[in-house]
Amino acid sequence: MEAVWRSFEMVLMGERQLSPHTWQAYRRDLWQFFRHVTGKEGLPSLEALQKLKPDDLRAFLGRLQERGYSRRSVARKLAAVRTFFRFLLREGLIQEDPARLLHTPKLGRPLPRVLTIREAALLLEIPQGEDPASLRDRAILEVLYGAGLRISELVQLNAPDAEGGEGWLRVLGKGGKERLVPLGRPAQEALGRYLAWGRPRLLRRPEEALFLNQRGGRLSARGVRTLLSRYARRILPGRRITPHTFRHSFATHLLDGGADLRLVQEWLGHASLSTTQIYTHVSRERLQEVYRSAHPRA
Repeated sequence: MEAVWRSFEMVLMGERQLSPHTWQAYRRDLWQFFRHVTGKEGLPSLEALQKLKPDDLRAFLGRLQERGYSRRSVARKLAAVRTFFRFLLREGLIQEDPARLLHTPKLGRPLPRVLTIREAALLLEIPQGEDPASLRDRAILEVLYGAGLRISELVQLNAPDAEGGEGWLRVLGKGGKERLVPLGRPAQEALGRYLAWGRPRLLRRPEEALFLNQRGGRLSARGVRTLLSRYARRILPGRRITPHTFRHSFATHLLDGGADLRLVQEWLGHASLSTTQIYTHVSRERLQEVYRSAHPRA
């Protein structure tokens, strides 16, 4: 079974190009499923998997609901289980897929939370020092808000992706797809200052990463989240501000300003326009809030 699991990992990481973070989520969800159906830790035998029926999987989903998991979490775990059984069926290791008749829980699609333009401006102004870390942090915040990058895309940036781009940033997105994202003047200036005065002082050894930590290596996603939380606590206490909050704000503010939806889709790196369209709902919601607060008969 170990060989089967390694083959499954290779398929997901290779053919489907899942990120290590997504693979770890799949692994945790499947390990939880395995514990439920076998009553012990570790990989089950192939024979045990071949004996599973749809009712066994329904029992697993019911157990998750009893333990208070949200519909979104249950749906994610079911997706991992389905992917695994489809792999087993494709490889001829099982004759029937016990997950084929299971229905995904219906999910309400929550609107993303965004910063106001004033809140974004206040956050961007916090790192003001001329020390390397402050120059780096200001550049990171400006790029997150000015380019709408995913956190994984930000930390994967290399120095050549930002140098000599004449206001464009080369980004490697999901599935290894490369795109060019425009940068406004504040982001260009912050990046230029960091590249000229911040990054050289953080550099300890040859390193291609754009954003460096204090040891001169590539700054991690965790490091970015930590610095962002530290700055957010100063002016927005009690609010959970993440790198994705900046991405949501980037898209919403562009559409509020009249940007074309398909251009926003391209800049965000969305494969489907329907994914981008959620931000049109956010914009309408914001307009309704303004109307309700400003009109005397709202």
